[in-house]
Amino acid sequence: MTSLKLVNVTLEYPDGTSTLKALDAVNLAVHQGEFLSLVGPSGSGKSSLLAVAATLIKPTSGLVLIDGQDVSALTEAERTALRRDKVGIIFQQPNLLPALTAVEQLVIREHLRGNSVKDARTKAEELLDVVGLSGATHKRPHQLSGGQRQRVNIARALMGSPSVLLVDEPTAALDHQRSESVVRLLRQVTDEFRTATVMVTHDTEYLPLTDAVASMRDGRISGAAVPAAQPN
Repeated sequence: MTSLKLVNVTLEYPDGTSTLKALDAVNLAVHQGEFLSLVGPSGSGKSSLLAVAATLIKPTSGLVLIDGQDVSALTEAERTALRRDKVGIIFQQPNLLPALTAVEQLVIREHLRGNSVKDARTKAEELLDVVGLSGATHKRPHQLSGGQRQRVNIARALMGSPSVLLVDEPTAALDHQRSESVVRLLRQVTDEFRTATVMVTHDTEYLPLTDAVASMRDGRISGAAVPAAQPN
C-alpha cells in the first residue's frame, strides 16, 4: 500500500520581481513499512518537500495523497485533522516543554485532541518503552541526554498512530554513537508500526539502514529512488 504519494508537485514562492521554484514537478511514492532517505545539498528542496508532505504548506500545483486521500481536495480544517491523525513529524530539535516529564510530553498531545488522559498515559508509557526510555518516564528534558530527548520526540510523533512519519535531520545535534542509535530506532519503529517513513539526512553513512534513497537538487528528485546498500 502506498501511504504517501506526491504527483507532479510544484511549489513556488514570490522572490522580489521573480518567482522561486522550491519544488519542480516532484514525484515520489513511499509505501507502508518503507524507510526512505532524502539527501541533497542545502537549498535543494528537501525541507520544502517535507513541509508539503506534512500538509503544512499547500503546493502551487500537483497532488499530495496520504493513504490514497487527495489532500488538495480538503478544507483547512480537514487537512488539520488529517495531519493530526495520519502524519507524525519529527523535527530536528525535539522542542520539549521544560516543565513536563517525558510521559507528560506525550500525554498532553492526546489531551489537546480531547482523548482520555488515562488511556493516553498507558499508550505513552508503552511507546516510551518501545523507544528504550521505560526508566526515564518521569524525567524532565534537562535530565535527559540529547539522544534521549530525540527518543521522546520520536515516541511523541507515534502517539497518533500515523501512517506517515516525516523526519528532519534527526542526528544533526548528536554524536556518532547517539546518531546511529536514533536511526536504528527509526528503522525499528518503521518496521514495527508499518509507517511510511521519510528521513531528510546529511549523514550518508546511515543510508544502509534505510530501504531506499532519493536525491534532490534544484527542487527536483534526480531520477527514481534507488535501493539503499545493505549494511554488512
